[in-house]
Amino acid sequence: MRLHSAIVSGLTVLTLASGCRVAAPTEPKASAALPAAFATTPQGPSAVAATTAGGALPTPPADTLSAGALPWRQFFADPALAALIDTALQQNLDLRIAVQRVEAARANYLARRGALLPTVSAVGSAGADRYGRYTLNGVGNFDTNLSPNIEGGQRIPDPLTPDFFIGLRSSWEIDVWGKLKSRRKAAYLRVLASEQGRNFVTTNVVAEVARLYYELLTYDNQLAVLQRNVALQQKALGVMRIQKQAGRATELAVQQFQAQTLRTESLAYETRQRITETEASLNQLLGRYPQPIARGAALPQQTLPARLSAGLPSAALLRRPDVRQAELDLQAARADVDAARAAFLPSLTLTPYVGFNAFRSNMLFDPSSLAFGAVAGLAGPILNRAQLKADQRTAVAANLETYYLYQKTLQTGFREVVTGLKGLENFRAAAALRQQEVDLLTKGVATANDLYVAGYASYLEVITAQRSVLEAELSLAEARQSQLLQSVDLYRALGGGWQQP
Repeated sequence: MRLHSAIVSGLTVLTLASGCRVAAPTEPKASAALPAAFATTPQGPSAVAATTAGGALPTPPADTLSAGALPWRQFFADPALAALIDTALQQNLDLRIAVQRVEAARANYLARRGALLPTVSAVGSAGADRYGRYTLNGVGNFDTNLSPNIEGGQRIPDPLTPDFFIGLRSSWEIDVWGKLKSRRKAAYLRVLASEQGRNFVTTNVVAEVARLYYELLTYDNQLAVLQRNVALQQKALGVMRIQKQAGRATELAVQQFQAQTLRTESLAYETRQRITETEASLNQLLGRYPQPIARGAALPQQTLPARLSAGLPSAALLRRPDVRQAELDLQAARADVDAARAAFLPSLTLTPYVGFNAFRSNMLFDPSSLAFGAVAGLAGPILNRAQLKADQRTAVAANLETYYLYQKTLQTGFREVVTGLKGLENFRAAAALRQQEVDLLTKGVATANDLYVAGYASYLEVITAQRSVLEAELSLAEARQSQLLQSVDLYRALGGGWQQP
């Protein structure tokens, strides 16, 4: 009889296991391999040295040390900018939100880890039952001396049967197939991913503070240029009015000079508005309401790190928090697939209990009322497994999605680094050429004024020369800004900004 029961039990387990097997999901197709270097030219990786935002930037030999490894205090030399970044890292609301996401992920990991352990509950219960006369429980109560069931030779209705219990009950799903461990692994990996997500937010906050700060310096520089030109144009307008009174100029010339002065003044007001908007945006990034922003060195005196090199893609890109987050999310998605597949296999659950159980309250704590037991249950899905199939397909789809997102993040990072390296070279050359343009046009204004006084140039040539130098100076400020912003973007693309200084 025992052999027969063992055979039946073994066949049952085999049937459950064989009926619950799920084929392994199809692996995604391999993507293109990561290039060995950030080669923007046939000679090899690019490395850019910098002096000032407006000076020459010669290309030094290739360096294996990535600029992204520098702490942000070392990368940004301006003390005023460093103070703003420090304030943002303490008060920025996006960073505080990211911290709470980490806490939520840790809470989920705590729950997944606890699922591997048995649950134990303290139980105290009291109840009463009236069993049917023709049931096993009813017959059992009739045969006991719990109450007199016969009086005067006649059977009376069964009374209520009380039941008191106080003790411990437990439930424990034994992780035979690793389902719960896979869920715990996925939750742990998502904790690590959320921490990298917080680092990514930190990187973006540092880069955004630097970007807005350099924009603010650019607008300050442009406003100074406009105010200086307004003063020069007002002076030229005064000279033109005197010449009109002397009969050497016409009213048209005065009107042209006056119109140019008014236009320059209007540009100054527009620039003041841009300064106000940029200060407001920067203050919000710092987690505070609008207030004056302290500036450091002016735009032409802003310096870049002595060397901005990319290093090897295999190291530089893996320093990026978004790449590391995508990689951890991919590993967590694979663990979800393992857990979804294991859900089709039979689960083994133990439910032990121990405590005092009696049908009279005054006998509850009697030693003879001690009761204990355990039930082991093996359950596996056989029919109607639609929910499990849906969960498995969802996990597989999420796994493929995270794989493609990981590849996309790598490609995005590589593109940003290559663009940043080349951009530094191009904006350096553009700033140097525009500086030469400003120098020449400034001399041209003086020449035009001298020729006009000598009668060899018209007032239109003077106006054109003044307008050209103004536009060139504003364009030079934008070129310097672009060079600084390109360095910030490259620093962020190389995974810099989240390291603790």
